[in-house]
Amino acid sequence: MDVTIFHANECDKKKCTAIKLEKEGKARLVYKIRKIPRGAIVLNPFSDKSVSMEDRKYVEKRGVVGLDCSWNKVNKSATFFSLSKYHRSLPFLIATNPVNYGKPCTLSTVEAIAATFYITGFKDKAKDLMDGFKWGHTFIELNHDLLELYSEQETSAEVVNVQNQFLNQYRE
Repeated sequence: MDVTIFHANECDKKKCTAIKLEKEGKARLVYKIRKIPRGAIVLNPFSDKSVSMEDRKYVEKRGVVGLDCSWNKVNKSATFFSLSKYHRSLPFLIATNPVNYGKPCTLSTVEAIAATFYITGFKDKAKDLMDGFKWGHTFIELNHDLLELYSEQETSAEVVNVQNQFLNQYRE
C-alpha cells in the first residue's frame, strides 16, 4: 500500500508532515503531477464522494495520494484535482497537529492519509503512519469513535450519512 504525496513546496519544511514521512521511508514525494500513480485514491477536499470501505481495493492495489500544499494557495494546485476518477474527500474529523489542533476538517497531510487508511480498514497502517509524530496517537484517540463508525460503512453515502447524524446530534 503505497503513499504518494504531491508536494507543492508551499509549506514550512520544519513542520511538514509529508517531508517527515518521506524521511521515515513511509511515503514518496513527487513534484510533478505526471508522477502520481494511476488508479490510486486521490485525496481531494472538493470531491463530492467521501472515502469509504468501497475504496479498499484501490487503496490496497494502488495506494493513497495526498496533496501537500498551503490551502490558502490551493488554486495553484488545481490541476491536481483533475487527475483521477478516484478522488475522495474525508468526512468530519478534528485535527490534532500542532498547527491546527482542535480545528475541524483542517488535517495535516499525514492525518488525512492515516484517516483514509483507517476508514478503508487498514488501521495498523494508519497507526504506523501516525507513530512518527509526538501528537500522532492523539489524532487516532480523539477521532476514534468517528473513525470506527466510518470504517463500518460500506459506501460513501453511508459515511456521509454517519457524518451528518453526528453533526446534527452535536448541534442539538
